[in-house]
Amino acid sequence: MSNVNNINLVALDEHITKIANGDKSALAALYNCVSASVYSYALSVLKNRSDAEDVLQDTLLEVWNSAPKYQQMGKPMAWIITITRNFCLMNLRKKSRFSDEPLETSVYMPENEGLTSDDKIVIQSCIQTLGNDEREIVILHAVSGLKHREIAEILKLPLSTVLSKYNRSIKKLRKTLSSD
Repeated sequence: MSNVNNINLVALDEHITKIANGDKSALAALYNCVSASVYSYALSVLKNRSDAEDVLQDTLLEVWNSAPKYQQMGKPMAWIITITRNFCLMNLRKKSRFSDEPLETSVYMPENEGLTSDDKIVIQSCIQTLGNDEREIVILHAVSGLKHREIAEILKLPLSTVLSKYNRSIKKLRKTLSSD
């Protein structure tokens, strides 16, 4: 799978630096760059569109508040996804206490001119064959464009585990596609 988003890491670093200086237009530009990836990841974890939208907004608010403390290390997307993951985990902990709410099983597909609605349905059903960990890793790599090393850091897993789960997931997706 190739990356759906070609996110320019230098541009993200520049946006975050401008946000740290109070530039609201930089926040809008950052939103345009990362919203699909953040929302996709949040939806893959939370399985609820409304919650994923809330996490997207919370993430951007936290980026705004934390931008002055951000240190450029060439991994702005990993920093943003880590913030997103933390909000997702807080949301899951909060919901697990009192929820009987059914989980949505959809995965957000960013707009892509090359995909038809039928393609999206096929991809959607294939992704549903993956377990939560597998789906999370595939979306972080394929949709958000993160490197396996960055995914391992975010998920606090060994790199070898991330690589093997990703490869097994891709094999499972291929098998699902070929059987359909």
